[in-house]
Amino acid sequence: MLRFKLKPNPHYERLLNSYSTSHTPNYLNTNISYFLSNNISSLQSLFQFHAYIITTGHTNNIFIASKLISLYASLDKPRASTQVFESIKFNRDSFLWNSIIKAHFSNGLYSKAIGFYLGMRLSNNLPNQFTVPMVVAACSELLLLRFGSWIHGLVLKVGVFEGNCAVGSSFVYMYSKCGVMEDACMVFDEMFVRDVVAWTALVIGFVQNDESEKGLECLCEMHTVGGEGERPNFRTLEGGFQACGNLGAVVQGRCLHGLSVKTGIGCSQDVQSSILSMYSKCGSEEEAYLSFCEVMEKDIMSWTSIISIYAKLGRINKCLGMFTEMQVAGIYPDGMLVSCVLSGLGNSMMILEGKAFHSFIIRTNYEINKMVHNALLSMYCKFGLLPLAEKLFDRIHERDKESWKAMVFGYGKVGMEVKGIELFREMQHLGIETDSNTLLSVISSCSKLGAKRLCWSLHCYVMKSLMHDNVLVANSLIDMYGKFGNLTTARKIFSRPQRDTVTWNALISSCTYNGHFTEALSLFDKMFLEGIKPSSATLITVLSACAHAAALEKGEEVHNFMKKEGIELNSHLPLATALVDMYAKCGKLEKSREIFDSLKEKDVICWNVMISGYGMHGDAKSSLEIFQQLEQVNGRPNELTFLAILSACTHAGLVEEGKSLFGRMREYSLSPTLKHYSCMVDLLGRSGNLQEAEALLLSMPVAPDGGLWGTLLTACNIHNDPEMGIRIAKKAIESDPENDGYYVIISNLYGSIGRWEEAERARIIMKERGVTKIAGWSAV
Repeated sequence: MLRFKLKPNPHYERLLNSYSTSHTPNYLNTNISYFLSNNISSLQSLFQFHAYIITTGHTNNIFIASKLISLYASLDKPRASTQVFESIKFNRDSFLWNSIIKAHFSNGLYSKAIGFYLGMRLSNNLPNQFTVPMVVAACSELLLLRFGSWIHGLVLKVGVFEGNCAVGSSFVYMYSKCGVMEDACMVFDEMFVRDVVAWTALVIGFVQNDESEKGLECLCEMHTVGGEGERPNFRTLEGGFQACGNLGAVVQGRCLHGLSVKTGIGCSQDVQSSILSMYSKCGSEEEAYLSFCEVMEKDIMSWTSIISIYAKLGRINKCLGMFTEMQVAGIYPDGMLVSCVLSGLGNSMMILEGKAFHSFIIRTNYEINKMVHNALLSMYCKFGLLPLAEKLFDRIHERDKESWKAMVFGYGKVGMEVKGIELFREMQHLGIETDSNTLLSVISSCSKLGAKRLCWSLHCYVMKSLMHDNVLVANSLIDMYGKFGNLTTARKIFSRPQRDTVTWNALISSCTYNGHFTEALSLFDKMFLEGIKPSSATLITVLSACAHAAALEKGEEVHNFMKKEGIELNSHLPLATALVDMYAKCGKLEKSREIFDSLKEKDVICWNVMISGYGMHGDAKSSLEIFQQLEQVNGRPNELTFLAILSACTHAGLVEEGKSLFGRMREYSLSPTLKHYSCMVDLLGRSGNLQEAEALLLSMPVAPDGGLWGTLLTACNIHNDPEMGIRIAKKAIESDPENDGYYVIISNLYGSIGRWEEAERARIIMKERGVTKIAGWSAV
């Protein structure tokens, strides 16, 4: 809470002077003078003086009563202050009212302070420059904006505001605390005389109302134009450091750090802690550690700041090491600190360490409050250990929003989308408030399930709960409708005024996903025209659209933009891979290989793209060369790598190489999928090895589907082997009885060897089963 300095009141001095000229006996004058001019530190002494004042008949003296009220309040006895006040039945002036208001205000009894202010007004006493700051500050703490505005009107009417910094500052603070920064700025601008308190109130107001950038601008202006009494103090700099931390503005934070050192304010414990917190939020590990070392008295907040940065950066060993150091230093961790460590462990996917730290918490009897419980729950959900998460969830008697959110996210993460949606429904039934993050998890689960009706219901819920203006939720809905192919609704959501880069990415990705490549590229151009800077995700999606549409010119434009922006491909491997893929699919294999060879480090996706690129253009030799390079650098191919190289062998008719590669999958502990078998059947079938292809299908660990039998059937037809073709066609029809092509082929095969009755019978069976032949069409 902001404190306002009040000028000393001359009434006590006047009272002392009056006693020196009165006829009061000297011993009485001496005792009362001592009482009025000294602070009494013990309640027993105060009782003695109070009794002395009563026995000497001075209970109705307003100045003495005010002193008693103040002393009782300083000793945390505001009730006694009230009793003294109520003993004065008449002649209660502003000075006495200010005393009783201050007595309750200083003890945090803001409602009672305002109550006494109302009593003051009922007794026709006007507030003065001492009353207003206290009452307005009380309104700030209670967020009584309307009442504070009413006082503001009265103050303007009676002329207390003019030329008084304390009064003006109190209103700046009140409007800031109540979230009305426009009014706070207006009051500040109307102040003819400003001091450091007014500036500080405005700076902190901006920061606390999520306008950190304006807070920093205000602090810079204060430093530039402020007079002698307007230089930033430690409280102002604390607000500045908080703003830098919120914005991640480490450069501006360093400037403020330099200012604090230059002015000597940096030696303050509070400022040192603020500097540490700022560097921690900005993710500046080295500077955070140096700031931590400079903090003389390291409290729990200091340790939390340094441990949290290591947790956030995934430096878990360092994080746990600092946690141990803190224990050695005799600092007992609170729920916030323990939660930071658990969050770091969860994000780093260090399962063994996470379980060990959980055991440590239990062994050392740390208090597992709601915050820690939720952090444990979130950690196990991130690990995908849902049975453990469920046990923790069931033990929580009073589940809050965070507990439910963690479980909904956890179920979605491990592919248990149905349970996540059921839990979300239970949340709605229990009336638990849903936030945007929970909705994002549920929307994602609905998209994965392809549950269109459920998604529509969820969209209706979003509209009813007035969360459709939330950018994150809107982006998720665009992505959801894009995956369903409903681009009309996706475009309607996109047309809302609140849009960020992710919004553009979502619609561009949806268009690309649904094959609307021209629209995706058009959106990218429009994005540039509106001054929205594309992210790496945007560029990857656009390059994918260029690859599918063979839009080489647009792809080269994107590449040139990346060069202009100074994007280093070795530092952005997904972007580099997208470029390799784009140039390969657009037929520029030399350029694709050039970029591929320039990369110092490649992941398996990059290798796969290059292998697939060569295979697509029939250059199986180069595909095999890239595959050999992958093995030479001890790379580990995956299922997609083998699918790409087998496809290349199929297109080039490299039977022996294909058979060898197919057999080597087991060397890498990879099991062939239906797609791998399909490639091999196609390869063997095209080369005329029909018996070997059939034997491969029969050796499969799972039953071949209609597509596999269909591939072999096509090969039988090509190589004019009707007997085998009829046998394979029967198996194909058995696996996929709805496919009209199989009936036509078997009928033709029967006809080719003169078995016309069987040919006619095949067509009759086709009609009996309700399978209709799809009509042919021509693009001419």
